[in-house]
Amino acid sequence: MKCCLNLPAPAKLNLFLHVIGRKPDGMHLLESVFSMIDLCDYLDFEVLDEPQIIREGDIRWALEKDLCYRAAKLMQQFAPDQGVRITVRKHIPDGASDAATCLIALNRLWNIHKKRNELLTLAVPLGADVPFFIFGETAFAQGVGEVLAPVVIDDFEGAVVFPGASVP
Repeated sequence: MKCCLNLPAPAKLNLFLHVIGRKPDGMHLLESVFSMIDLCDYLDFEVLDEPQIIREGDIRWALEKDLCYRAAKLMQQFAPDQGVRITVRKHIPDGASDAATCLIALNRLWNIHKKRNELLTLAVPLGADVPFFIFGETAFAQGVGEVLAPVVIDDFEGAVVFPGASVP
C-alpha cells in the first residue's frame, strides 16, 4: 500500500504589518505579528513509485510558479528517487501559501529527517509567510518573514473578508 497523508494548511492573519524597507532583490522588509486561523486548504499526498511530482487540484497558474510544486522540487533534491502526487483543495484565496505543509509532509513521507530549523531555512526562498507555518505558533516576524519570535496574544474574534481580488 502506498503511503498517504491528508493535512490541513492553515491561513494566517497579519495582526499588524509595517513594511520598513526593501532588499536589493525586491523582497520587502517587514515587522508583523502573524497568527494562524482556522481557515484551511487541504492537501493530500500520495507517494509514487517513480520520481515524479504531480500537482493536482485547484491550480490556475503555471506549474513552475506553484509553491507546492516548488516546495516538492526543493525537497526532492534530498530524496531524488522519490515521487509524490499532491492534490490541493483550496479554501483560502490564491495568494495564500501551502508550501510549508508540503515541506513538512515530504520531510516525513520521504524520510528526509530535516530538523525544524533546517526546514525554516529551506522555506525562506519560497515566500515570506512560509517560514512562519514551519515555526507553527503566533510570532513577531521581521526581515522578510524569516526572523521569528514567539509571542502570546489574548484570544480574539474577528471576521475574514475576501474582496475577490489579490494584492501582490
